[in-house]
Amino acid sequence: MNLLEKLDAAAAARKAMLPDGVGAFGIPIEEVYSATEARIGDRRVILLGTNNYLGLTFSPECIRAAHEAIDKEGTGTTGSRMANGSYFGHRALEREFADFYQCQSAIVFTTGYQANLGTISGLVGPGDTVLIDGDSHASIYDGCILSGADIIRFKHNDPADMEKRLRRLGSRIETTLIIAEGIYSMLGDQAPLAEIVRIKNEYGGILLLDEAHSLGVLGETGQGLVEKVGLLREVDFITGTFSKSLCSIGGFCVSNHPQLDQLRYVSHPYIFTASPSPATIASTRAALELLRKGSHLRKQLWDNCTQLYARMQETGYQLGPDPGPVIAAILDTPQQALLMWKSLLEHNIYVNLILPPAAPEGKSLVRCSVNAAHTPEQIKYVGDTFAKLYSTIIS
Repeated sequence: MNLLEKLDAAAAARKAMLPDGVGAFGIPIEEVYSATEARIGDRRVILLGTNNYLGLTFSPECIRAAHEAIDKEGTGTTGSRMANGSYFGHRALEREFADFYQCQSAIVFTTGYQANLGTISGLVGPGDTVLIDGDSHASIYDGCILSGADIIRFKHNDPADMEKRLRRLGSRIETTLIIAEGIYSMLGDQAPLAEIVRIKNEYGGILLLDEAHSLGVLGETGQGLVEKVGLLREVDFITGTFSKSLCSIGGFCVSNHPQLDQLRYVSHPYIFTASPSPATIASTRAALELLRKGSHLRKQLWDNCTQLYARMQETGYQLGPDPGPVIAAILDTPQQALLMWKSLLEHNIYVNLILPPAAPEGKSLVRCSVNAAHTPEQIKYVGDTFAKLYSTIIS
């Protein structure tokens, strides 16, 4: 089988899973009206699959900041951070992230994917070890592969299995990076961070926590899981993305280790990528300021999350273990999940369809992303619709 035939095989597998040719993946959104509504085809839909957790994509402050940056600095940097791509705004955003996390320093990356890719591949290399949760995001896996380090997986959210595998490493623990996530993107469950930190402190190693889906969501000020459980000082490196609560694109890493700045000189995804555009940086800075002041946004988000989670749970859906902005209904088969996804779209609700191998443990998911801008009426309509479809599709 040659290179192109491998792609044909992948297309055939996808067609077998989606026999009617429905474009469930990458469906185009024709127009966006607000943080919660858009047009898909001829349907005006409720957006429930965008990761826009604080609902800031149309905030006047972010839009105004982006416009002003374009007017002053143009549309792009046309260079990497190591060449001509470091502007005042990039450094300012790094200082603001360091201040937000009360850390010594921060690095801004062009995407959240590259934040993990660049941080992991810069910290470890051949002969080192990475110990990762089995349900880690693809960016974590790819960062580990790029590094050339030995990859060891522990069972998802299973501290006992993590401890067993860490114990077996012996003296190799000194060159081991442990990686977990604040909120896991598929089922919305949270890492048992207190146990992970306890084990790390007992055996050693360096801990990296990806707060991509928990930044702005957890903690009194929105720092994420580290703030919720009071363990900010126990985590060595925190990575995250701007594309969820901060409504733009990009990523970051913060740390109190002075060696963080050396990543700028060894991390290929940082060195050889054009830096974020001035508009992106400016809107992210505005969004971070809103996040820091946004206790009311987090309250509205959690009011929406708990209402929808409770309604779907009482209806009978099998859900992830933790209420939160990611609410995933677990379906028995890909065909059942596709039917649910199509039916929701026919009721003017857009969600994410997640099929194997993207979904963990071979599951099929209909995944909702709730945000702070959803109105109580929208949340009620979504809950009522899920209840209606349960009786026709599942029960």
